[in-house]
Amino acid sequence: MNGYFGFGHGIGMLVFAALLVFPVWRICQRAGFSGWLSLLVLVPLLNIGLLYFLAFARWPSQPDNGPKE
Repeated sequence: MNGYFGFGHGIGMLVFAALLVFPVWRICQRAGFSGWLSLLVLVPLLNIGLLYFLAFARWPSQPDNGPKE
C-alpha cells in the first residue's frame, strides 16, 4: 500500500459521506433552507455549527407562532 489508500477505501468514504449527507439534506429542505447546507456536515467544526443553526434558527417553512402585537 505504501501509504496510499486503496480503491475500496475511497468507495467506502463516498458511501459514508452519502449516508451522512442525504438525511441532513432532507432536514434542511424540510426546514426551508437550501439542501446545499448539508455539505457542511463533512467539514469538521462546521458540522457542529450546522447542528446548532438548525436547532435554534427560525425555520422559514414553519409558521411564526410568536407573540402577537
